[in-house]
Amino acid sequence: MIRYALACEKGHEFEAWFGSISSCDEQQEARAVTCPSCGSTKVHKAPMAPAVKRRKAEPAAAREEGERRRTYAFLKNLKAHLKANAEHVGPAFPEEARKMHYGEAEARSIYGEATIEEAKSLKDEGIPALPLPPLPDDQN
Repeated sequence: MIRYALACEKGHEFEAWFGSISSCDEQQEARAVTCPSCGSTKVHKAPMAPAVKRRKAEPAAAREEGERRRTYAFLKNLKAHLKANAEHVGPAFPEEARKMHYGEAEARSIYGEATIEEAKSLKDEGIPALPLPPLPDDQN
């Protein structure tokens, strides 16, 4: 069986099932196909979108787990990049960031530790700093 989108001369659109492609053509030529809206036998095939089989939707839990893994991998790579390309200043981070911001120290890439209050204070002063969460590996 094959389903066709059809239209009559007056523009009414409808669908019909046929045993084969040739069966549809034969019935159209014999004017055996009629429009259900107006009864016209002047019917032609209308453009149709192909049926595309969709992938089965991934369960929400699997999507969330995949997102967690991608986020973890991103943060792990970012921390590795910082360790390889920036200077670790430890708890002196807020002080060093301020010195660089106000031109009292040479600008360079640094990383270190800051309390929530210190991070908020840096933000309020317009000093760019990005807190990174501890990762499970960091706790070992």
